[in-house]
Amino acid sequence: MDLMEKSGLHLLDEGDRRLISRTPDPGIEVLFARPVDIPEYVANGAADVGITGRDMVMERGVDVRELLDLKFGKASLVLAVPEDSGAESVEDLSGGRIGTEFPHISRQYFKKHNIPVTIVPVGGACEATPYLGIADAIIDLTSSGSTLRSNRLRVLDNVLDSSTILICNHDSAERKSEKIEEIVLALESVLLARGQCYLMMNVNRSSLDDVKDVLFGLSGPTVMDVASREDLVAVHAVVSEDRVYQLINLLKRAGARDILVMSIERMIR
Repeated sequence: MDLMEKSGLHLLDEGDRRLISRTPDPGIEVLFARPVDIPEYVANGAADVGITGRDMVMERGVDVRELLDLKFGKASLVLAVPEDSGAESVEDLSGGRIGTEFPHISRQYFKKHNIPVTIVPVGGACEATPYLGIADAIIDLTSSGSTLRSNRLRVLDNVLDSSTILICNHDSAERKSEKIEEIVLALESVLLARGQCYLMMNVNRSSLDDVKDVLFGLSGPTVMDVASREDLVAVHAVVSEDRVYQLINLLKRAGARDILVMSIERMIR
């Protein structure tokens, strides 16, 4: 929601029960649905574009086009066994039972390794299935690994790395390419701006080289003349927010003054 708002796709219809919301663009409406259903909606054309997890797309097994990695909701789908399990490799699970909320991905995974197993679909609390005697191992999502550790499980293999992605219908990509490109550009501009800030400062011409040595922007700093001041230039640059704390002091020492630090909402390359 934050990504869409910052990209300019404001939702005009308020209310917790809304299923479809208008945006300032009359050609774009937003449909709210469960992440697991979105790949199917996009694949069959009910929606042209969708935002969901890569794991959801893989689980549905649908043919959609990935347009953009939105860089959040990162997690890994892992194969895990109890800490006291004798299994040391995937091969050791041959003939075993695998509890998971991702039966399609799990079948494809073991098929790739040519290992016969029984997939046990579960709707939740997957971590408990080995201790309930339902499964010998699980395939489940993890981000920090703390849930696995708290349930005395250890990772045997990484099945899939997932994050939130932007997908589209193949036919829509051809018929509505211009509108879809607008959406991609709007969202991508917000992602590019994250973690960046804009620096502006005045610098004596005699100190310009020293400031340039300190400052490195996306394409190097921009230097402009200051009206009515031949001895001054204005220097602008985009830098990582992580560097600002140290840069300010270094820039002052190099001869910069009147330094302004500004946040960036969107950035288009």
